[in-house]
Amino acid sequence: MNTPICDFVTEYAQSGKMRLHMPGHKGQGDYERFDITEFDGADVLYNASGIIRESEDNAASLFGTQKTLYSTEGSSLSIRAMMYLALLYAKQNGKKPVIAAGRNAHKSFITAAVLLGFEPEWIYPADFGSVLSCNITPLDLENAIKKMSEPPTAVYITSPDYLGNIADIKGIAKVCKKYGALLLVDNAHGAYLGFLTESLHPIALGADIVCDSAHKTLPVLTGGAYLHIATSVPEYLTNQAEQAMALFASTSPSYLVLQSLDAANKYLSDGFSQELAAFIPAVNNLKNSLLKAGYTLIGTEPLKVTVNAKKYGYYGYEIAQILSENGIICEFYDADFVVMMLSPKNSLDELLRLKKALVSVSKKNGITEGCPHIKKPVKICSPREAFLSACREVSAEDSLGKVFASAAISCPPAVPLIISGEQIDENTIELFRYYGIKKCRVSDIPACR
Repeated sequence: MNTPICDFVTEYAQSGKMRLHMPGHKGQGDYERFDITEFDGADVLYNASGIIRESEDNAASLFGTQKTLYSTEGSSLSIRAMMYLALLYAKQNGKKPVIAAGRNAHKSFITAAVLLGFEPEWIYPADFGSVLSCNITPLDLENAIKKMSEPPTAVYITSPDYLGNIADIKGIAKVCKKYGALLLVDNAHGAYLGFLTESLHPIALGADIVCDSAHKTLPVLTGGAYLHIATSVPEYLTNQAEQAMALFASTSPSYLVLQSLDAANKYLSDGFSQELAAFIPAVNNLKNSLLKAGYTLIGTEPLKVTVNAKKYGYYGYEIAQILSENGIICEFYDADFVVMMLSPKNSLDELLRLKKALVSVSKKNGITEGCPHIKKPVKICSPREAFLSACREVSAEDSLGKVFASAAISCPPAVPLIISGEQIDENTIELFRYYGIKKCRVSDIPACR
């Protein structure tokens, strides 16, 4: 597969032409010479008709989509664009813009609600044991829809979730189609799923609009992501997709990231599926060795290893520290879990090193203390009203009864414990304590109105 963006930039870097355009480094340096801006011939992201369009068409053919667009600002940008398209879909069909969403949504979804003014209808599954995981089944979704005053415009699901759980996208898609709702999937952690022997990519399983963070699981620079539009999506929405991205995007996209996405097309088309097929058995062997040693693993995502540390007798941060002392840096840890993300770029020797480090840890009696049970808070106002209201920072311990505005949420995992506009209750305070949240911003909106 050709790489039009990479070829153009390489030729330009070698041309010796005087650069009287941005950026200010003028191509002086190692990587700087490949860092350009949108000028004649370089095309324009989100109004593409040249090399970028050609590269995006290559990506669309690889992922089996009607249209695939690049993001140099991660899946956060693509999530906001998805929500914009969902609102257009509601307006076109004379519907109220209702978006039903799994409660483990990334904070980008919340900021999209603030910017666009829609109010999410939160789905609480029967099994809701961690803020990082929200195992919504087709039955959970159908039951939730039946309780709504009208069917949602769209359903928003995070799959895989941060711990590596993969939802039944095919079953959820059937429920969405039954009620005329778009299925939107945050597949940020699953860009590689379409290249398995049997595709598990949401697009292949019936989703309508999907975002992938290419940089999370593919050899792409940080910030590289996709917005995928399925063939099932009406043409009027597909035609608005670039406008949806441009509404929230920078007008100065990174051409280093664009080249990385472009080069990934060639990598994906030149035997990536075979590379995955050869690597996954080695990962499965690693997982089986950990299970044999007494570890409890979470999730079914092929390239993610998530350890339930407490069942092994440790807190997650203790296991992460042991790994760090062995020169191994994990993706994420908290009191409960340690998350490790693998790819075929990890060598077999590295897998062996990881296995030795974990198996060398002596198993202890399990820690029974768990995350507080997550309850549904009382909604006082919309996320937009709360987020844009006058607010003040208070100690989390002194926030009881107040209307939550926002909190500093680290990324990873960037999943809010409570949503802007909800009332902070005793359960929220317990969650703040458990996850180490010391301060939050509360709105001056009265809790009783």
